[in-house]
Amino acid sequence: MRALSVDLYELTMAESYVAEGIDEQEATFQLFCRTMPRGWGYLVAAGLDEAVAQLESLRFDGAELAYLETTGLFTAPLLERLGRLRACAEVRTMREGTVCFPHEPVLEVRGPLLEAQIVETALIGIVHLSTLMASRAARCVDAARGRRLVEFGLRRAHGESAGLEVARASYLAGFDATSNVLAGQRYGIPIAGTMAHSYVESFDDERQAFAAFLRSYPDGSTLLIDTYDTLEGARRAAEAALQLRERGGHLGAVRLDSGNLLELSRAVREILDEAGLPDVGIFATGNLDEYAVAELLEAGAPIDAFGIGTRLSAAAGAPYFDLVYKLVELDGRGVMKLSAAKATLPGSKQVWRRHEGGLFAGDVVALVDEEPPDGAEPLLEPALVDGERVRSATLEEARARMAAQRAALRPECCALDAAPYPVEIGAGVEALRREVLAALAT
Repeated sequence: MRALSVDLYELTMAESYVAEGIDEQEATFQLFCRTMPRGWGYLVAAGLDEAVAQLESLRFDGAELAYLETTGLFTAPLLERLGRLRACAEVRTMREGTVCFPHEPVLEVRGPLLEAQIVETALIGIVHLSTLMASRAARCVDAARGRRLVEFGLRRAHGESAGLEVARASYLAGFDATSNVLAGQRYGIPIAGTMAHSYVESFDDERQAFAAFLRSYPDGSTLLIDTYDTLEGARRAAEAALQLRERGGHLGAVRLDSGNLLELSRAVREILDEAGLPDVGIFATGNLDEYAVAELLEAGAPIDAFGIGTRLSAAAGAPYFDLVYKLVELDGRGVMKLSAAKATLPGSKQVWRRHEGGLFAGDVVALVDEEPPDGAEPLLEPALVDGERVRSATLEEARARMAAQRAALRPECCALDAAPYPVEIGAGVEALRREVLAALAT
């Protein structure tokens, strides 16, 4: 985490905290969402391990402090205090890949007020992007009904770093592969791709293009068949597949990237089957999202795999969710805000998840020392203790957790227009809320 990756008000508040002598008071902040995009049934908590790693390494170096001095906004006492700033004492988080819901803290920071406040913007930024992308990708997985999914979004992502995070979050959520080669190297995600229309156009005709590509990649390749005429392209791909079979190779799939995908997939399936190629799949791409995938499969489209790119990586239709980082406890007392539609709940908390018949039955947001519901599972676990990480997870572990979480969600939570999941506010939180309200009224 770059120390200057903050909004200015975090530093001006820090200046005042130091001047007033309250910068070392113990504070607790929580990261949670107020609301989800319309129709969404759940979020996938992601980016938490990265957030904790960034907290652990937080430091202001000499160049950063020198820049702050040039602004004329900050005094020597604050600059000296920032120079010895270290990670917050304690951080608890949900595990990477856990499904979560509004009003549930996914991350709680406890430490000196200055340290706990100054990381607000960076934490929101890290967790928001990862959780948004993992959650959108999870909806695509739900819609695909077990079909293979490949993430194709790098070219439309909002920068290289965002493209990497889209690939990582999509794989965590259940995608099978990515076209992003850097993500493959960095995270160990399987990489996959086909060919561009420009490749086909580089040859005199489709037959030459298909033959050339299959000479280089004779096992499991995908041929793009809609550069000119899709159905004629399917026939030529079938010819190439039969010739390849005679040489011991195997065509994996043909790709549709335009037109009426429902009608074309049916016609292409018929062409392939009549040629004796029932094992050659159909791979569909072209501005797809979870709604388009669900609609195609509901109509019976014989599509075996989908490439999801632009609408996922550019967060089309749901570019954000209301993730916030709020103070809930200071110097041993609960605090809250009362702003219209933005009121918060006081106190350090735990989220408890109840199970019935192997499925999630509902969550309870309780005070950290409140009696848990019978048999419920605690979701917030220590991640940073005395400023040092005490756990982390690999991407494969987070992916496995997400798969198990999806299996435990009731079907109505995984629908594209999902039913609300029950989240209850514990009696202790309600009692503390009334206590704080009474104190504020005096």
